[in-house]
Amino acid sequence: MPLRIADLLARTDLALSTGYDVPPPLRERVVEAATVSDLLRPGKWLQGGELLMTIGLLLPDDPEGCRAYVRDVAGGGAACLALGLGNDLPYQEAPRPLADAAREAGLPLLTVPDEVPFIAVTKAVFAARAEERRAALHRSFATQRRLTAAAVGGGLPTVLREWTAATGVGATVLDPLGRPLATGADPGDGVPLPEAARDLVDRVAAQGLRTSATSTADGHHLEVQPLGARRLRGLLLLTGRPDGAARAVVPGLVSLLSLELERRHLRDEPERRRRSALLSELLADDGPTAERAADLLVSAGLTTGRVRGVAVGAPGGPDGAARAAAAQDLAADLALALPGGLVRVRGGVVEAVAAEECDVREVLGRFAAGRPAGIGPATAPVSARVSLRQATGLLGVSRATGEPAEARGSGTSRLLLGLGDRPTLLGYADTVLGPLDLDDHGAELVATLTAWLETGGAWDATSRRLGIHRHTVRNRLDKAMALTGRHLDDPDDRFDLWLATRIRRGTAP
Repeated sequence: MPLRIADLLARTDLALSTGYDVPPPLRERVVEAATVSDLLRPGKWLQGGELLMTIGLLLPDDPEGCRAYVRDVAGGGAACLALGLGNDLPYQEAPRPLADAAREAGLPLLTVPDEVPFIAVTKAVFAARAEERRAALHRSFATQRRLTAAAVGGGLPTVLREWTAATGVGATVLDPLGRPLATGADPGDGVPLPEAARDLVDRVAAQGLRTSATSTADGHHLEVQPLGARRLRGLLLLTGRPDGAARAVVPGLVSLLSLELERRHLRDEPERRRRSALLSELLADDGPTAERAADLLVSAGLTTGRVRGVAVGAPGGPDGAARAAAAQDLAADLALALPGGLVRVRGGVVEAVAAEECDVREVLGRFAAGRPAGIGPATAPVSARVSLRQATGLLGVSRATGEPAEARGSGTSRLLLGLGDRPTLLGYADTVLGPLDLDDHGAELVATLTAWLETGGAWDATSRRLGIHRHTVRNRLDKAMALTGRHLDDPDDRFDLWLATRIRRGTAP
């Protein structure tokens, strides 16, 4: 227990008294240290929580001077003020102005009798603090032993319940996507994840094992710690502020939970292999029947009617074994995140099939950030291999753009532009549109030409989009054609102009 002012007053060997009738709440103040100073302004030398002792050598004897002195002491964060009394000292009792000033400021005032030296009070304070630290260390060791025994004889829920019982701090283990895996609350409590914790969990999960985070929301202390050995396997959410003894155990708790999650990861390997085999059957060249393809998805827990193929370039490196291990780790992450877990590694590419409604981009952003990735079009399960083939073909585009490339029904031109070299494409656009850039109203001419081409040559639609009269549209396009030497009714010229404006619009990488 922390040392309180009431504890010091209860010590008969110190014989401390109060300088005025100190209210019980003020007697509960915690004393962190003891110090002696006869300075008139000692506040700047304090750190907070001190028992400040003085013989009052420079103490003012007027009320206003005492108020200024007490304000300075309280402003420095002192827990209380103690005045030494004695026949050979300036005061034999606490002076009324000082007592009144302390009462007004809410600062406890104690008196130290002549027969008790200040060093005795100092020793008593620091001895109590040392005992407090020893007791905290003992509690830390006891809690760590309880957690270790729970980890040996049980799983995540057992460890978390022991932690909460020993510390009073709530604890929940989440998977890398923030979904609860186990909690320290009783099974019937159904404690929901605090809404304020969502952002905290997402921020830590995005950084992997590199960081932890804390916050305070609605008066509740929240803390998130990453779990795992080489990769993020989960997250620990603490709801409550651990005291000193509990804080010392947090690293041990994180280690035990990380070990348990790594064991779970190894135990799940046969199931990942089974799902990989299901995916291989679904993607076989001879292909399953439509009925069998649907049955394969159901056996993986998917009842969706349409799926997408997903291809992710596995991490590279000079060491073949390290590359293979990194690919398997990435596949395991995706198997956890994608409903159904239909993932496999094949030829340096991690292949997967995901339900159409799954937010594949979010999953890739979390687990494959910076990796080239292709997303195939939604298709029936029996045609999943066709979608995956398109996804694999988009890996080159993804490498060039630096973001996942997704196949779309109307994305052929986007794909073709993505395959081109950017400086070459920009040079092409400059060649076609350069004469317009040199004109004083070149930006208007290019914007009008772009709008007209994107509306399929509709004059009224172009006029409405730009907010100008259709005759102005026609006049601008006539001028643009005169400057470029092109003709809007010539298919080749029209295609060149469309391609150049599309490159300028940023569709190309």
